[in-house]
Amino acid sequence: MSIRMANPEDLPQILAIYAPYVTNTTYSFEYEPPTAEEFTQRFLGITKQFPWLVWEEDGQVLGYAYASAPFTRAAYSWCVEPSIYLAPEAQGKGIGRRLYEALEDILQKQGYQVCYAIITEENRASVAFHEAIGYRFLAEFPRCGFKHGRWIGVIWMEKRLNLVDIPSKKPAFWGTIVKNDRNF
Repeated sequence: MSIRMANPEDLPQILAIYAPYVTNTTYSFEYEPPTAEEFTQRFLGITKQFPWLVWEEDGQVLGYAYASAPFTRAAYSWCVEPSIYLAPEAQGKGIGRRLYEALEDILQKQGYQVCYAIITEENRASVAFHEAIGYRFLAEFPRCGFKHGRWIGVIWMEKRLNLVDIPSKKPAFWGTIVKNDRNF
């Protein structure tokens, strides 16, 4: 078992993990799973700046975590939104915590200051997970998304990674922090 940087060859397995979250839950606000082409474009766009990690056991990807930009304006350049999805057989084994620890370590070394976890209110396990790893409640947006025939709220949580009063530069590209083939 290992944590490593994701690569395009992992995307079919990653998409297979993600698709049931889209179709069967309110944990993602997408209505339809992205196509392989759409997911590849998403991956390539995100990994231009942010790390995308996978948990692999015996050649099988059982979970993944990545970060993306929650906002696009320049002043928000030090903010990130981490995301994590696990296969059902990987849940409850500490894999999520290990993925997040590795992801946050890279993000901190890149120079990011704050992580915003944006969680649908029905995903109480994710809220508890984020609380357990140091995120604090920030805001609640009731009834802001409509999926599966009902209104669903969103909870925002935050975790401060760095306490730099005035950053000397914008966050670095993840590839300058870790090598693509590095295992964690």
